[in-house]
Amino acid sequence: MKKNFYRASLFLFIGSLSLSSCVVSKKKYDDLMTRKNALELDKSDLEQQKSSLEKEKAQLEQERAELERQKTEYQQSLQQALKEGKALGDNLNMSKSQIDKLNADLKAREQRLAELQRILDEKDKAVNALRSKVSNALLGFNDKDLTVNIRNGKVYVSLAEQLLFNSGSTKVDPKGVEALKKLAAVLKEQQDVNVVVEGHTDDVPIARGTVGMQDNWDLSVLRATEITRIITQAGVQPDRVTPSGRSLYVPLDNAKTKEARQKNRRTEIILTPKLDELFQILESA
Repeated sequence: MKKNFYRASLFLFIGSLSLSSCVVSKKKYDDLMTRKNALELDKSDLEQQKSSLEKEKAQLEQERAELERQKTEYQQSLQQALKEGKALGDNLNMSKSQIDKLNADLKAREQRLAELQRILDEKDKAVNALRSKVSNALLGFNDKDLTVNIRNGKVYVSLAEQLLFNSGSTKVDPKGVEALKKLAAVLKEQQDVNVVVEGHTDDVPIARGTVGMQDNWDLSVLRATEITRIITQAGVQPDRVTPSGRSLYVPLDNAKTKEARQKNRRTEIILTPKLDELFQILESA
């Protein structure tokens, strides 16, 4: 009965599209605006990440400049002492030792800065390569149902509710299972990528008396867990995957419209390359 109702609704929807080109234009416009907003969010996140790295680089360069200044002062003092003949042997040896230490510190900081830049470049290259592989694996799916973007140095695979679940359900539809298995096939080959599965709902409370669920927290967590189960059964190592539920508290659109709520009902699979080498360098600072 429910499937017949959905089919009838679909036929009515197609009929209405043929009768009103204005509606089609509005939907295309809304879709373009949604993609535009997503790109703007990606751009903003990348700019914030770039700003943070530039601040750290600027701090290192400032410290390097300070060491250069100290080195110059010591050299000037040494030269002055030599000219005036006032420096004793011990003081000369001490000044030379200080200059040698400054030179060693400068060299170490330059090496650390170069290594940090190398790792950041490798991380960006790895993230872009991962996004390309995931996008290629999921090419057959509609952009309205599935998007792949980079935010904050991570790859976000956002899957709309209509691709994965019926309303209020935690059972993944066959087409959603197909998409998740294709994604899992990529992740199996990417051993250095951690996976977080985030369930998101709209702000409409679940129906009272829904078995096994009290609220949208339960719904978002159970959906994330079900997706985690599918991709781990498809071969992704379970210790790399973390399911989580965000309920209604991280919306893409705060409007109270049907379209906004549809966008907010989604699952985001967040892929993060392991950055152990980078963290070790930062911790050794």
